[in-house]
Amino acid sequence: MMGRRIEQWSLFYQFRLDERVPKDHLLRRIDRFATAALADIHDRLEPYYSEIGRPSVDPELMIRMLIVGYCYGLRSERRLAQEVELHLAYRWFCRLDLEDKVPHHSTFSENRLHRFRESDVFRHIFERIVATCMTAGLVKGEGFAVDASVMEANASRYHGKAPDEIVWAEPDRQTRAVKEYLAALEAEVEPNPDRKPPKVISPSDPCSAWTAKANKRVQFGYGLNYLIDIENAVIVDVEPTPARTYDEVEATKTMLARTEQRFHLKPKRLAADTAYGTGRFLGWLVGSGIAPHIPVRDASERDEEPSPVTTFAGTSVGVSMSVRTIRCCTPLALCMMELCYAIALPNSTVMAVRLR
Repeated sequence: MMGRRIEQWSLFYQFRLDERVPKDHLLRRIDRFATAALADIHDRLEPYYSEIGRPSVDPELMIRMLIVGYCYGLRSERRLAQEVELHLAYRWFCRLDLEDKVPHHSTFSENRLHRFRESDVFRHIFERIVATCMTAGLVKGEGFAVDASVMEANASRYHGKAPDEIVWAEPDRQTRAVKEYLAALEAEVEPNPDRKPPKVISPSDPCSAWTAKANKRVQFGYGLNYLIDIENAVIVDVEPTPARTYDEVEATKTMLARTEQRFHLKPKRLAADTAYGTGRFLGWLVGSGIAPHIPVRDASERDEEPSPVTTFAGTSVGVSMSVRTIRCCTPLALCMMELCYAIALPNSTVMAVRLR
């Protein structure tokens, strides 16, 4: 006999949210680490709240919702609020009961631009998680790797202009991004001779960089720089910059210095791709006692005769068409020219032969 459901709703329900979330759910595994990282969040943010007035939205709730959005790729805060409203596991992780109200999406941007930014609470949480990984023995600290990924800026790639062609609006009509850009220009005592001025900037987000790194399509973007411990691929530091190679290299110096200051970690070696293989940066690493495992950037013209192309620690690197002679005077310097690889010992000459 075929069954048929009768649409008759119960007046009372016996329901526990914890019982509806599977024991092996991802958020259950994250929750114990998030609980430890957010243990002192209220004490950290208390100076940034008024002592009078109505109670605000719990900052721990907002940060837990942002963790959910990061883990499940919910970049829109409006969409994030809708998903937490509907998803039982998200509610459980955010400590929301069935009848609890989800914060309005505008609450996130307001707090991120003010309280969260002024208190630097996100870096505080990040460093607590890194410290937990160190306690668990997941961070060895001997070898680091660095790389950057590009995030597209909220700026149209069709409206870029040269810096001297832009007429900025009155101060009371300027956006936050424009105010910060102009304030940085005024605070700059003298321009850095090593940094080339941008040829094109965005009038709406002038701090972003004109780049084609992400998907070979020219756009305005930012670089997300990661410093990773290679033992278990744990990110130990992160630094946002405009998507320019010069800024990414300088961010690496900042992250290495900050990691040594905060966690007393100084790597013996650093691995990176060709973008970081400038003579100046390699020399800085060697002077800091860090062995660079970085391909040397070859910016020379390809001639038949060998020619000196890169100076590293006072020694030239010669290039020929098929066989390349590389002399390195630094311990275990990892050198690469296109598809030629060689690990050179101190003061040794090696022959790197093209692999194809």
